[in-house]
Amino acid sequence: AVEVALKMSFHYWRNRGQTQKTKFISLANSYHGETLGALAVGDVALYKETYQPLLMEVISVASPDCYAREAGESCADYSRRQFAAMEATLARHADEACAVIIEPLVQCAGNMRMYDPVYLKMLREACDRHGVHLIADEIAVGFGRTGTLFACEQANISPDFMCLSKGLTGGYLPLAVVMTTDDTFDAFYDDYASLRAFLHSHSYTGNPLGCAAGLATLDIFAEDDVLGNNRRLAQVMAAATADLADHPHVAEVRQTGMILAIEMVRDKATKEPYDWRERRGLRVYRHALEQGVLLRPLGNVIYFMPPYVITEEQIRTLARVAREGIDLATRD
Repeated sequence: AVEVALKMSFHYWRNRGQTQKTKFISLANSYHGETLGALAVGDVALYKETYQPLLMEVISVASPDCYAREAGESCADYSRRQFAAMEATLARHADEACAVIIEPLVQCAGNMRMYDPVYLKMLREACDRHGVHLIADEIAVGFGRTGTLFACEQANISPDFMCLSKGLTGGYLPLAVVMTTDDTFDAFYDDYASLRAFLHSHSYTGNPLGCAAGLATLDIFAEDDVLGNNRRLAQVMAAATADLADHPHVAEVRQTGMILAIEMVRDKATKEPYDWRERRGLRVYRHALEQGVLLRPLGNVIYFMPPYVITEEQIRTLARVAREGIDLATRD
């Protein structure tokens, strides 16, 4: 989906006669996948550094990640403050930029770092003003994960391209889609001889089994109160982990809908991290396996991103096991 969105944005501007637009703008600490285009617009060194010589040059902008906010500063205020870097970048590079690509609200592979919806609202306005597309990569956060069907709804915005997958089929089969606008469609619609068509396909494009799983999932959203149930379960997640905010080696417990992250640190006051080579998260993971729980850490970040069919009691079990694991992992 990300590869399609990048290609389609570039091709749109080419069809509109703006062939100088060849660059993409993305956020520091972002992740968009591991094929070459998606890897290029991401910024997680673990995945990217090895393949750097193969990747296109991308313009990177400081993240609005609220973990870095000052003491007493709200997440919204910090996100507004951080937008100054994006505004300056758009002003400088709009003539050559095809699109800004972002993960709305949560940078998932980037340690589950989160930011305020106000950043999305400011970004949509700035992209419109500077004539640059906005690509929302909702592959991880779409379909109810953040408390609304799509994360962009929390800022009341609509992107030019929305990438979707994962929750679209409930995780049963691989399927990805890119949603776009009539304006984009019109840029490609023409007589065959004009050669303006968008060309992108692979062997399993439109796979009927994947599409059937997607339709079945959409039926569940239509028939059941999935979003209401998710909001209720998110409250249970918050309550079950609330005491961890006071743990001497937890810098932050942060949450957006049904994504909750617990960041372990050596020093709570300064947020000094543990050395990644100590693999503290792995200690939590191993303890959890012994308890019949799968907690996959991101370095020193333990996170919950459970299936929507999880029960309240199972959430409380997750929290208990995570608490035990964190105690063990930070004991020395």
